[in-house]
Amino acid sequence: MTEGIDRRIAEMLHHRNAGLTKGDPVALPMVTSTSYHLPDVQGAPFIYARNGTPTWAAVEAQLALLEAAEVVGFPSGMGAISAALMATLKAGDRVILPADGYYVTRVFAREFLAGLGVQVTEIATLDYAAADFAGAAVVYLETPSNPGLDLIDIADVAARAHAAGARVIADNTTMTPLLQRPLDLGADLVVAADTKAPGGHSDALFGHVAGRDAALMARVRDWRRLSGSVPGAMEAWLIHRGLETLEVRLSRMCASAAVIAARLAEHPAVQAIRFPGLANDPSHELARRQMADFGFLIGMTLKDATAAEAFLARADFMVRATSFGATHTSGERRARWGDAVPEGFLRLSIGVEPVEALWADMAAALG
Repeated sequence: MTEGIDRRIAEMLHHRNAGLTKGDPVALPMVTSTSYHLPDVQGAPFIYARNGTPTWAAVEAQLALLEAAEVVGFPSGMGAISAALMATLKAGDRVILPADGYYVTRVFAREFLAGLGVQVTEIATLDYAAADFAGAAVVYLETPSNPGLDLIDIADVAARAHAAGARVIADNTTMTPLLQRPLDLGADLVVAADTKAPGGHSDALFGHVAGRDAALMARVRDWRRLSGSVPGAMEAWLIHRGLETLEVRLSRMCASAAVIAARLAEHPAVQAIRFPGLANDPSHELARRQMADFGFLIGMTLKDATAAEAFLARADFMVRATSFGATHTSGERRARWGDAVPEGFLRLSIGVEPVEALWADMAAALG
């Protein structure tokens, strides 16, 4: 971690201190009220819960410190993604999306944006390096790609997209603002599913959009208010609490992932491994330049679907789930969702278990 982000983490942990008075609760109270006392409307910090609540404001303040940007919270990562796209696109525009990124983003574009008159172009993550962005209104990128873990040079893509007159939206779900900072590298908006590592406990859906263009963020905020895509008080409260331990959890998860990936790379049952922290990974040099750490996701390919499912079934310390970024290690065979990966490909999300116990379990499950 750099000195700058370390300072922001400390500020995030103490962001409510200045507003506390004698006898106030140190932990964030959860406000569930939908209505607020309004003898006068002018100057009221809260009016109606679809516009904003004290609990949302607190978690948005945390995320704003980490992003160094304005933040608008949403009830899920897809809520954030759809808001960013709806705020930047109109009929007749063209959007470029990663063909190998999160598949629900592509489904949203095909099923809804295309029907509204937006031209949707899908290209592979690695093809962004030489892509022609002429005529695009939005270049949407995801790095590392989910689930293949290919990387895009954000600064290069942003510079070329801006030269072509396009805005850049970066999905930073896998890295969080602690490990990668797309806004600093030229992205106009960042979207993320805080359901993952920021929440960290698989118990709250949440997402956010971050940006430094006030007018653009006003459109994002208007979309939330007018569409009603608003988070719940409990979910916002849980994400606020999860963010307080994010740096500690990420440090352990990333360190453990580096150990596990190196050992998996040497295991005879493993046919291929993707982890940006490995020196021979195709994305390693770019990851070193662009990321503060290499993350907690590992792509592992076994012989076939049968071998992959058998490994998951035998592993005691691995949850078979479709999300990632939690305190527990999880694994999933991604081909079952239609991702363009080998049948034996597994996305592993390394948790906070003691690494030697986790590795012993994985080694036994491999066979």
